[in-house]
Amino acid sequence: MAPSPSSEDNSAPRWFKSTHSTNDGPDCVEVAAIPGAVLVHDSKDPQGPCLVSSPTSWGDFVCFASRR
Repeated sequence: MAPSPSSEDNSAPRWFKSTHSTNDGPDCVEVAAIPGAVLVHDSKDPQGPCLVSSPTSWGDFVCFASRR
């Protein structure tokens, strides 16, 4: 995952997207880790809704997805 450009606000989450993603690709999600949670949102709508997961649940998901 590569970091996306960060804002000047140091308290804002740092969003990352897969290095397999391209800027012209139609679909991409970004992920940010904050204390006690992992956030996921649509890169095309960064101000839109975001999913919130516990770090444990996110780790379980990544492990599951990597086996597929």
